[in-house]
Amino acid sequence: MARVASNPLSLPRFSPYFQVSDSTHPLKSPSLPQNRIRKFQTIACQTNPIPTETQPSDKEKVLAEPDSVKDSTSEATTSSDGGGFSEFPNKNLNRRIAVGSTLAAVGLLLSSRLDFGVSLKDLSAAAVPYEEALSNGKPTVVEFYADWCEVCRELAPDIYKVEQQYRDRVNFVMLNVDNTKWEQELDEFGVEGIPHFAFLDKEGNEEGNVVGRLPRKYFLENVEALARGEASVPHAREVGQYSSAESRRVHQVVDPRSHV
Repeated sequence: MARVASNPLSLPRFSPYFQVSDSTHPLKSPSLPQNRIRKFQTIACQTNPIPTETQPSDKEKVLAEPDSVKDSTSEATTSSDGGGFSEFPNKNLNRRIAVGSTLAAVGLLLSSRLDFGVSLKDLSAAAVPYEEALSNGKPTVVEFYADWCEVCRELAPDIYKVEQQYRDRVNFVMLNVDNTKWEQELDEFGVEGIPHFAFLDKEGNEEGNVVGRLPRKYFLENVEALARGEASVPHAREVGQYSSAESRRVHQVVDPRSHV
């Protein structure tokens, strides 16, 4: 048999080609033109948005970190104080407490010096001479004392306060029992214990006496009676704890005119 030619017409051979449109391709989506790609702005949620301020840089964060730590520490201290527990002691507060305590101690010391710093020497320096007291027409309080008498020293501040109140109407005389000049007065007033307070009227007559440590009102009420010119004192004979006059230390007086 004669072979039949596969291409009798001698037509050019073409490889089969089928072009499938992209629009109809089942697995490929149509592409969008480059100039029509949409851009969406990324939005981040912020806890405390601050639209008018920009976020600080890393350097600014480092510089601001100590202040923020300080603020947080103070807030923690405040909150702990409010709850009754202080984790970190406040040095400034401790310093203020120390200064306040020091000032209070100094004030207490000064006040005690003002009240108890009065000595027998101060009283004797301000006392009226005995001879003058008997001649100026005022009632008189005569105190017999000694520098070594403990009770005399203890009562000195109270005596001083009363003297400051009535010194314009009453004479206050101090006679030291160690001074031999007053031997006659010791016998006249019967001084056996000190301090011995003799209360005299305007004519120098004794209305009463108080001996030793007694409440301040005894001395004060007697002085008030003298200042008012009363004929008697409410406490004419009162005796408390005293130092014996027999223990006096007699010495030679440098100035015979001295009343101490």
